[in-house]
Amino acid sequence: MQPTNSEFQTKIFILRVLLDKHSVDAVLLRRVSSFAWATRGAASYVNIATTEGATSLLITREHLYLVTNNIEAPRLEQEEKLVDQGWEFQVSPWETPQQALMNLTSGISLASDVAFPGSKDISIEIAHLRARLTLEEGERLRELGHLCAETISAAAQLIRPGLSEYQLAALLGGQAQQRGIQPIVNLIATDERIYRFRHPLPTGKTLDKYAMLVLSGRRRGLVCSITRLVHFGPLPDDLRERIIATAQVNATLIANSRPGQRLGDVLAQGQQAYARVGFPDEWRRHHQGGVAGYEPREYLATQTSPDVIAQDQALEWNPSIAGAKMEDTILVGTQSNEILTRTQLWPEMHIQTPGQPNKVPCALALEF
Repeated sequence: MQPTNSEFQTKIFILRVLLDKHSVDAVLLRRVSSFAWATRGAASYVNIATTEGATSLLITREHLYLVTNNIEAPRLEQEEKLVDQGWEFQVSPWETPQQALMNLTSGISLASDVAFPGSKDISIEIAHLRARLTLEEGERLRELGHLCAETISAAAQLIRPGLSEYQLAALLGGQAQQRGIQPIVNLIATDERIYRFRHPLPTGKTLDKYAMLVLSGRRRGLVCSITRLVHFGPLPDDLRERIIATAQVNATLIANSRPGQRLGDVLAQGQQAYARVGFPDEWRRHHQGGVAGYEPREYLATQTSPDVIAQDQALEWNPSIAGAKMEDTILVGTQSNEILTRTQLWPEMHIQTPGQPNKVPCALALEF
């Protein structure tokens, strides 16, 4: 779905409001996520591992400057169509890439989404703006969620015992790229590593019976996250207990993520759920998720989070108990929450929670 021009104009209006709010002459956006947000999904990166892109945006009361080098300018003009969008290109030679930006910012007051010499850091405020999804962004995120679900389902059906975690990561990443998704997080654990590590970078270890696939996929700037478990043969009783317990925590977090609820209060409900299912301290071993958008987590839920959940926001909860993890991307709706990354391949548990019942995914058990 193509974004409408009103989305762009609304964001520029919001950015210009910041000029008066912070008494500055310009707002500087250098983060890859901020660039994508302000341009309706354009890419400013070359190296996908960098936080700051090769192109910056400078918004003043009279001008919309796009500041880049002579390598990036042709693609941004011809393929991203950013001249047509209204950006005024300021291009430096590749050997002095900051020349145009230094010239434009000399002698003026700035607010920025990163640490920048002489500027006021408003990165937290910009992250909250990125998390306010428009209806158009919600539709694009819904499409991305469907594609991420397809991706992980296709990869899971190619998994076989004896493959290495590197090979599983290649399957997951390849399925993502085939669908136009960048796998900016691609974590794989097998067997005992699922119990030992919460952020399992893939290794050369080979799969025996049990695999965890973790994907954060980016498309046109927006990010969806999803985790799924695959087990070959019947689930052991202890593992089944851990998966069911994690699913109950997940359902509690999703059910309580309603407009007007404080993020810290939802986390407290999740902590109580951990205690109810017999794993009271597992929440301490990994963050539980938070509000998403143009970053996998624009900001995390903590015990002291004052942030209030709004309609049309995206959240990504990721409760985990050693040996099990649940993660989906949800969109907060008027009457209920929508799981955007729902998959048909995995069986779902029907869990009754206060306010509404929830169906959440469990492990996919395969036979040898």
